[in-house]
Amino acid sequence: MSEAPAPEAPPGPGFAELVAATNYSFLRGASHPADMVAEAIALGMSGIGIADRNSVAGVVRAWAFLKDLQVKEPESVAHFRLVVGARLVFADGTPDIVAYPVSRHGWGRLTRLLSTGNLRAEKGDCILHLEDLLEHCDDLLLIAMEGNETLLRTLKRARPKSVWLAATMPRSGADARRLAALRQVTAATGVPLLATNDALYATAAQRPLHDIVTCIREGVTVCKAGRLLRANGERHLKAPAEMKRLFGDYPKAVGESAKLLARIRFDLADLRYEYPHEPVPPGWKPFPYLHHLVKTAAEARYRTPLPPRVRKLLADELRLIKKRRYVYYFLTVYDLVRYARAQEPPILCQGRGSAANSIVCFLLGVTSVDPMKHDLLFSRFVSAERDEPPDIDVDFEHERREEVIQHIYQRYGQDRAAIAATVIHYRPRSTIREVGKALGLSEDVTARLADTSWGSWGDEVPVERLAEAGLNPHNGEIGRLHRFVGELLKAPRHLSQHVGGFVLTEGRLDELVPIHNAAMEDRTFIEWDKDDIDALGLMKVDVLALGMLTCIRKCFDLMRAHGLGDHTLEVDIDCDDPEVYAMLQKGDSIGVFQVESRAQINMLPRLKPEIFYDLVVQVAIVRPGPIEGDMVHPYLRRRCGEEAVEFPKPAAPHPPDELHDVLGKTYGVPLFQEQAMKLAMVAADFSPEEANGLRRAMATFRNVGTIENFREKMIGGMVARGYEQDFAERCFKQIEGFGSYGFPESHAQSFARLVYVSSWIKHYHPAVFACGILNSQPMGFYAPAQLVRDAREHGVEVREVDVNFSTWDNSLERRDDGALALRLGFRQVDGFREDWAEQIADARTAPFASVEELARRAKLPSRALRLLAEADACRSMGLERRPALWDARRVRQGVLPLFGAAEADELGAEADAQLPPTPLVEHVVTDYQTTRLSLKGHPMAFLRRRLAGEGIASCLQVGAAKNGALVRAAGCRPHPPAAGQGQCDLHHA
Repeated sequence: MSEAPAPEAPPGPGFAELVAATNYSFLRGASHPADMVAEAIALGMSGIGIADRNSVAGVVRAWAFLKDLQVKEPESVAHFRLVVGARLVFADGTPDIVAYPVSRHGWGRLTRLLSTGNLRAEKGDCILHLEDLLEHCDDLLLIAMEGNETLLRTLKRARPKSVWLAATMPRSGADARRLAALRQVTAATGVPLLATNDALYATAAQRPLHDIVTCIREGVTVCKAGRLLRANGERHLKAPAEMKRLFGDYPKAVGESAKLLARIRFDLADLRYEYPHEPVPPGWKPFPYLHHLVKTAAEARYRTPLPPRVRKLLADELRLIKKRRYVYYFLTVYDLVRYARAQEPPILCQGRGSAANSIVCFLLGVTSVDPMKHDLLFSRFVSAERDEPPDIDVDFEHERREEVIQHIYQRYGQDRAAIAATVIHYRPRSTIREVGKALGLSEDVTARLADTSWGSWGDEVPVERLAEAGLNPHNGEIGRLHRFVGELLKAPRHLSQHVGGFVLTEGRLDELVPIHNAAMEDRTFIEWDKDDIDALGLMKVDVLALGMLTCIRKCFDLMRAHGLGDHTLEVDIDCDDPEVYAMLQKGDSIGVFQVESRAQINMLPRLKPEIFYDLVVQVAIVRPGPIEGDMVHPYLRRRCGEEAVEFPKPAAPHPPDELHDVLGKTYGVPLFQEQAMKLAMVAADFSPEEANGLRRAMATFRNVGTIENFREKMIGGMVARGYEQDFAERCFKQIEGFGSYGFPESHAQSFARLVYVSSWIKHYHPAVFACGILNSQPMGFYAPAQLVRDAREHGVEVREVDVNFSTWDNSLERRDDGALALRLGFRQVDGFREDWAEQIADARTAPFASVEELARRAKLPSRALRLLAEADACRSMGLERRPALWDARRVRQGVLPLFGAAEADELGAEADAQLPPTPLVEHVVTDYQTTRLSLKGHPMAFLRRRLAGEGIASCLQVGAAKNGALVRAAGCRPHPPAAGQGQCDLHHA
């Protein structure tokens, strides 16, 4: 492909470092991409090329950093250029080659090349051959890292006048002889020499950190690494003047970097994203089709003529969607939801996110929250000024989400659809262990540190943790450990796949970004994560999994099967039943979505939800933002009338009621992410761009640390307008909490819908709810034993697992009085398999009368029989646990030839073994070991008399105690069994 005329070289010192790796080369580079760019600018270079090992995973970070600098300090970077490429490492022995795309076409060839190598290998590897490069080398500039004449001639034939030979001065003692040899190679091949540092870190001070990451990569200690480590610290960026001095005998080699830089026209801003066109049926254009869908749904929902308020809101949203070219985005989300609901049985799903709570999404069926009823404004979350796609996450049943994921791959193809990446960063515990091992420290020392709070969480390395672990922070080795752990924290460790964020394209995705094989079969992911995608303005559709949707769908199925109504998630269960709110006000929410934690259960009687918006607040209030910002208690006091509702006021001449619209619904207390963002704009004079930056910093825990950049602007701006310093600091503290776990109102609205629906089912159909949630495990906070106990406390009869009545899933049975009883299923028996349960169900044409008959008719192996006997599932055959286990061990596998024709019993009559009755306490313990619950008794019942003698109160006594009384109580906490064993810990205080 012919190249367009190259632009003239930018003015400047005339040197650009074009072989620079970052820590996105994963344990080969030691500096962040932004640090490499910043150091190159500080040294006065005319540019830098980021080329990581078989990857472009870090280039967006460098590009975004430079882009911010161009806004904040345009003079300092006026003539600086960033170019992006990759260092190609081959599996066939070919020396490394650095490749830079000249144009957008060249970028597509490079990413296709990398995708070829990635998809040929398992996750985390890239297998490239020289033939792959020669096939994809259009519009690529190539830098050979070794002076192999045969290779250079091959590359020159493929890319005339586009090949260079790298020359370094590592000060190894043989520099002059090596450069002389390279000069002979260039004379023989006509390939120019290019000066470079082959940089692995930004500054010389980072050389020790590079040694550490090398030792981690190679699995050796620093003392034994030997020649695996570089001989000196010269692999850092150097100033143009220093490069001219080093290459004094070869000045043209320094100048070649500027020539190569000038030929590159490609910039990441050239990547133009185009949404897929599939969601638009033949004969339609995108916007008319969206308008038709929405208008038809609106007339069915609100009837004709449409109410003026509905008509205006629809017109405003559609106008904005068309202006921002979001039409395909909304149609893509609608297409996924439509597919899920078209399955048999339908897959339950619901959208959430800033744009999901719009009337367009509501009418498309993406969300079940009516914005007309709950006063949600689309323009609060998607603005004409914000140049990025709206945020819509769609939650699907966690057991069936894979069906939707595979549908996406089939519909768009794996060359146009892939999951976004998640960058796994170094966290304290793993960093302590790996750095300690590299330094040669013993396992007991690193284990002591890793077990402190430093090791369990956080992004800092406070020196106090060393003393807590009994170590001397002034010890040289301990000091080095502390230093290197601090430097390595937050560095990228490897790429993984996002939980479900899909990037879809109209053209080839692998010409936009390299694609990798995921660890899970039939999945692929791209190299860029959510932040990179946002920076480049790419569309991401989040296809997420939610266990409660599985539970609700199973509950709806059970209700239909037992004549209890035909419900869907959309809009047919109103959110205003006082009996449901009365249940929640008592804190009766075990198993209920989002409000089942102990913190939420304690909050419910205090907040006393009465309407749907109270549930929205309930979902959002027990979060780091409101808690750390000290917003919870003021909100509760104001809601209960214990404190006057006051809105902080600015000084004149600013409007005194400017916060009424922002904080009116929450009694003057900011609780939601949108409020915090709006507060910054109104009370601190944030520009739309600054507010958008704040929103990004609040958006996800990955951005912890960037929030701090807004502290001075936020607090100073509020104080300058006359707000109290204390209020400004509390507001910012809340925003910092959102940086750890932000929860916007738009998400809370959708989640509150599920809170209400799950509460409604639990209140009116407790047997259905218990059955549904047990069949959806694992999910939530509670073990099956606690869920079953809660169901029994709500009047549900629970029946044991039994070979003559149970199926794989827990099921419902009609009692004589017409009420529903819960029958535990074989899934509750640890280690039991679903195919065994199906064999039992298929063979149950008549009741099983003996263990031998069960084995023969259901063709069960010995292990299945023993598991059933140990779970006490043979009582309908007149066998308790011990006799059933005795018989299960006597059954021989297969039918003996002697009895094959007659199917005679294999077990002859045997005298009664006179086994003693199993004590109740042993029954209960064994129940917990086999099914994680017991219907025969509670473990504490066998200890109650002894505990009472020690003055330890029962649950009833604790509940009846006066407020503030000091009591001692005891309880048990069942643990999931490991390796077939159960465990029940007793605790008292």
